Amino acid sequence: MKFILGTKEKMTQIFDENNNVVPATIIKAGPMKVVQLKTKEKDGYTAAQFGFGEKREKNINKPIKGHLKNLGNFRYLKEYRTSEALNVGDVIDASIFQQGDKIKVSGISKAKGFQGVVKRYGFHGGPRTHGQKHSEREAGSIGATGPQKVFKGTRMAGKMGGERITIKNLKIVKADKENNQILISGAIPGRKGTLLEIYGN
Repeated sequence: MKFILGTKEKMTQIFDENNNVVPATIIKAGPMKVVQLKTKEKDGYTAAQFGFGEKREKNINKPIKGHLKNLGNFRYLKEYRTSEALNVGDVIDASIFQQGDKIKVSGISKAKGFQGVVKRYGFHGGPRTHGQKHSEREAGSIGATGPQKVFKGTRMAGKMGGERITIKNLKIVKADKENNQILISGAIPGRKGTLLEIYGN
């Protein structure tokens, strides 16, 4: 299974072979390096740890420097379970994906703070007529006469966004190894600079 780490850059649009406009998100994907291998015998499971991004050397503490063994000053360290034959120091770049590949992307969505029900869930609010003055964006009734309680899961105001989102069945529009970029059709969760995990089928 293909896997790479990347950061969200910006959105754009390109033309396909039939001159149709395709909305796309530019992702700075890789290169990432294998910094540790975990084995069934030693750790109880098989996985590889990858380093991605750059960080100033002065901001890396000594334990992490010893762990990285001069492989690089990485901003992110992510572990991924894999059965493929990898070695410490192997580099993975955007060339592992080809145009037309189906992928899924995981990332943290934009955090929007404490929001009301109109923005959070799309409630239309209350009327301004029939003796009501200040109910345009209120939630309305939240309980029932019988049970006399508010049920768990009732849609109410609260913190919105800032959650891990996975979008499946996205398509690679273009993979550019020279610039370490891949273009993915459609929108991707998060703001500019959000760390993304990209999985191939």
